[in-house]
Amino acid sequence: MNVINGKRGWTKMRDKYMKQLENLNNNMIEMGAMIEKSIENAISALVRQDVETAKKAIEYDAEIDEMEKNIENMCMKILLSQQPVASDLRTVSSALKMVTDMERIGDQAQDIADIAININSEEINDHVHIRNMSETALSMVSKSIDAFVKKDVSTAEEVIKMDDIVDEGFDKIKEELIQAVREDSKKSEEYIDILMIAKYIERIGDHAVNIAEWVEYSVTGTHRKGEL
Repeated sequence: MNVINGKRGWTKMRDKYMKQLENLNNNMIEMGAMIEKSIENAISALVRQDVETAKKAIEYDAEIDEMEKNIENMCMKILLSQQPVASDLRTVSSALKMVTDMERIGDQAQDIADIAININSEEINDHVHIRNMSETALSMVSKSIDAFVKKDVSTAEEVIKMDDIVDEGFDKIKEELIQAVREDSKKSEEYIDILMIAKYIERIGDHAVNIAEWVEYSVTGTHRKGEL
């Protein structure tokens, strides 16, 4: 009888543990969807000079911050109550690292939205690299979260390689703006805003790379930068 009760108790604990891991995955997906939407709103507001859409992106930031706290608490509860080992431990530890980058992506989207409220959309639309960068960065964020949920190292590696596209776009925008200032210094403030937007997008790409690297670690047990 005691053996049966013991097995039942273990099964119940195991079911609770698996449910906690499932909830963690679901919350990571939900936070990922939030930051993707925030980026989409920020870029849309930028190219259309849409103040209401910019405000939506800014409002998302508080929700993203709250989601980060919830996931951190969830991870700590799993670590303390379940004491996971091996791949499960790496999954939870990686999620703790990833939410910091995800929250910062939300911050960058808010920064873009803040500028979008005042900048002339025609100036943005003249710089095709901004759109290309933002589309690539958004794809990187989406793929990195998907890679975590699916434990897909190949997708994580794809995200890391995509960062070169974003970096090249940033370099091209810098070159364009340097030339533009030489030709018309009266618009220097607008050019600085455009450069800051490009920098924020580049940082979003960098955070997506960080997420992808933690995905690699969660699956393989090895971090390419030697971090733990």
